[in-house]
Amino acid sequence: MRGEVCVGAASILSLTSLLLLIFVHVSQINTSSVPRGIDMVKINASAYGAALHEAVFDPIDFLYTNDSSAPLQAGAGLRQFYLFGLYSHCGYVNSSAGICSNSSVQNQFTPYAALTTDMAQNYTDITNFILGGTSFADSDSLGHSSRAAYWMLLLGTICAALALITGIPKSSWTFFFSTLIAIIGSIFLLIGATIWTVMIKKTQSINSVVLRVDPPIPVGIDVSIGKGLYMIWAAFVTLLISVIPYMVSCCTFRG
Repeated sequence: MRGEVCVGAASILSLTSLLLLIFVHVSQINTSSVPRGIDMVKINASAYGAALHEAVFDPIDFLYTNDSSAPLQAGAGLRQFYLFGLYSHCGYVNSSAGICSNSSVQNQFTPYAALTTDMAQNYTDITNFILGGTSFADSDSLGHSSRAAYWMLLLGTICAALALITGIPKSSWTFFFSTLIAIIGSIFLLIGATIWTVMIKKTQSINSVVLRVDPPIPVGIDVSIGKGLYMIWAAFVTLLISVIPYMVSCCTFRG
């Protein structure tokens, strides 16, 4: 009976990990409710225009677009909110109306490029002058890191699926394989989650940047952690915990 309980617990844990990762993978691929509700990073740029107005004392016209279907990265206008997933990012003019970029494997996380390519050229030039030297604008580093994190998370997802599948047949060898795969998958997920955590902390440095006016004012761009990162950490924990019942099943089952 103990063996049956261990196998069942291990299967539930690895299945939970797999489902969490699947939801993360579908985040921000379109603007429907489920993908829109899950993201790795949220950027609120709604106050950037007001900050520029305070700094230059000129009207800030045509910085934003109110057209939710305007294409991204085409200079059509900044969006109020940006949400980033593993395969694409979406820009929203309000809490629900927006459009997503084309989805691609190992899509690079380059938030600064995403924002500036939506702006008209004059605002891009001003933004480069203000934020060009910040870590938020370090697209090369963020892009390369996000590509590495993507492969770690993909391999971790595959391992979670393999651990679940191989743990179904009742054999000491399959339980041993599930244990090994769950350990390897946990390592991949740990690396991927850690890289994303570091990247988000790096981009959050923009939250404390101020425009050098008298008195200084915040730049008006706020970066926050999305649900996707928490789900990845939860997937890592559940897959790691599944190692224990898989290991017990391997050691106690005879057959």
